[in-house]
Amino acid sequence: MSSKVAKELADFLLQIEQRSQFHAGYPYNLNCDYSPLGKFFNHLLNNAGDPYIEPDFGLHSRKFEQEVLSFFAHLYKIAENQFWGYVTAGGTEGNLYGIFLAREIYPNGILYSSQDSHYSIPKAAKLFRIQHNLVNSQINGEIDYDHFEQLLSENRSYPAIINLNIGTTVKGAIDNLDKVLEILERNQIKDYYIHCDAALSGLILPFLDGAPQVNFQKPIDSIAISAKFIGSPLPCGVVLTKKKWVEKVETEIEYIGSKDTTILGSRNGHTPLILWYAIQTRGYDRLTIEANICIKNAQYLYQQLQIREYPCMLNSFSNTVVFQKPSQKLIKKWQLAVFENWAHIIVMQNIGREKINIFINELLLEQGLFNNTANFQLQSVLQH
Repeated sequence: MSSKVAKELADFLLQIEQRSQFHAGYPYNLNCDYSPLGKFFNHLLNNAGDPYIEPDFGLHSRKFEQEVLSFFAHLYKIAENQFWGYVTAGGTEGNLYGIFLAREIYPNGILYSSQDSHYSIPKAAKLFRIQHNLVNSQINGEIDYDHFEQLLSENRSYPAIINLNIGTTVKGAIDNLDKVLEILERNQIKDYYIHCDAALSGLILPFLDGAPQVNFQKPIDSIAISAKFIGSPLPCGVVLTKKKWVEKVETEIEYIGSKDTTILGSRNGHTPLILWYAIQTRGYDRLTIEANICIKNAQYLYQQLQIREYPCMLNSFSNTVVFQKPSQKLIKKWQLAVFENWAHIIVMQNIGREKINIFINELLLEQGLFNNTANFQLQSVLQH
């Protein structure tokens, strides 16, 4: 390696290490060490095709992918002989897959999603040319059930394709599956497909006592989960669905000796290995501890802001703390996600109370005296 190349890499590594110290606005667990897997990155791993069919191509990690999927199937309470899934390139691909299946099952279906749904949902509607009815959101980011029912009743002769947010991107709000099911029953809608965008919360809610129950014991049809909470140096996630739905879209591909059942052709073979390693080394118990610590630290951040009368909001069972947008200097330093007059911190494993205290001190220092009339209306709506 030339000295120029070595210096470029060293400078970039230093930059990434520095930026990682003040990374708070986006949902990534930075407390990861996958160095034992480093040797595998000198090898090609391509999981092209169906994860459950042994292809002619031998450089793949299907064994590890299948074990990862079994873990998620158990977590989301669906029997081994009834589910199908695969390791995706991230939450967006999982959402695209769920909506794609729904369109294949109900070609004339109408897609319903809230204003706070991830941008991949309207993208899916465009890609698959599905009529999309946008549902209003409540102030906390949760779907407006009255507006949803109004739109549904106006189109009761068409199948309903419903995207539910299990933790919205900006506010961490959870759409109430049971309320949606009641609305479907009340309006006598029999043909429907429910896709759950569990994104970040998909690896948090199952580990929290008293959290909403979203799993395949209820009539959901697919769920997309990001690996952001479990942590991975490569973006990835998992999509789960019912095996009977996948049979409607599969096609035999002689070239790879497998079935085409996924969105992508070639699929990353290293990410299943990463997820498998994380599950094997941390397990259910450690993930439970991590999820609860993140929730408690988010509550701590929220409480500290409340005490100081700084406009803020926190949804139940969420690690996303929303607050009045600070200066551009703080936004840039802490890499905060902003929207209109608000910003948020997503409290992940690398955001402990010491770091929270540093942020609060910097925030208060730049604010000086508080303007007590600047009350965030969400503050009185939510929490606990």
